[in-house]
Amino acid sequence: MFDYHMHSAFSADCRAEMEEMVKESITKGLSEICFTEHIDYDYPVDDFVFDIDKRSYARKINELQQRYDGQIRIKKGIEIGIQPHILERYEDLLKMERFDFIICSMHTVERKGLHYGELFKGKTIDEAFQAYYEELLYCVKNFEDYSVLGHVDLIKRYAKERASHPFHELLQSIFETIIPLGKGIELNTSGVRYGLSHGLPSEDVLKLYKQCGGEIITLGSDAHKPEDIAFQFKESIDLLKSIGFRYIATFSNRKPQFHPIDQL
Repeated sequence: MFDYHMHSAFSADCRAEMEEMVKESITKGLSEICFTEHIDYDYPVDDFVFDIDKRSYARKINELQQRYDGQIRIKKGIEIGIQPHILERYEDLLKMERFDFIICSMHTVERKGLHYGELFKGKTIDEAFQAYYEELLYCVKNFEDYSVLGHVDLIKRYAKERASHPFHELLQSIFETIIPLGKGIELNTSGVRYGLSHGLPSEDVLKLYKQCGGEIITLGSDAHKPEDIAFQFKESIDLLKSIGFRYIATFSNRKPQFHPIDQL
């Protein structure tokens, strides 16, 4: 099994030591993990600076790869927080840095952070959802330097009520943009941990992605502490099987590798 979304103390919102995350992953029987530390340029909250010391991060990954060789495979990833006005900054970053895997996430819409509810002020719930998906569509049409989209319907985690419809037309446009480019999505299991009845994305969105021809999917807990690693993975694998997904993807040097889901 593989957990392809986890954080350590290299991320501004996490205090867990990287080696503790590795040890717990081994204890839980994982064969491969990928650290996906936050880089979120121009995040609209002064309390957090979502950037990392790239040299120290690479050095620590390399150290742990050697120390735990034969016990677990450790990949070097990143989670970037996109916004329309900073896409070029990420392009410049990713020309200079090497990662095995890149999650493209949107935590900020109209320069307003989702976490603190700013996007919802002065908008109906449908207007907020519309703004979220339209901005994500703009970004994927103008940025291609990533592996998968992270928690594609993240806005559901922060909305205090449900939108009147699922916005499948915009989601379909997003999927029809990314799939021909060889990009995938993740199933992020943290949704349940944060009080939703489902992971991110929800089952209907996973089905839509499959119907659009999507095959590349990774599984990630979004763990910020050891006990959350591989959270609800069995249930998630069963869900993906029921929808018709045949593989779970991992990545090496930005290239996907496919593992039969029936063997997990």
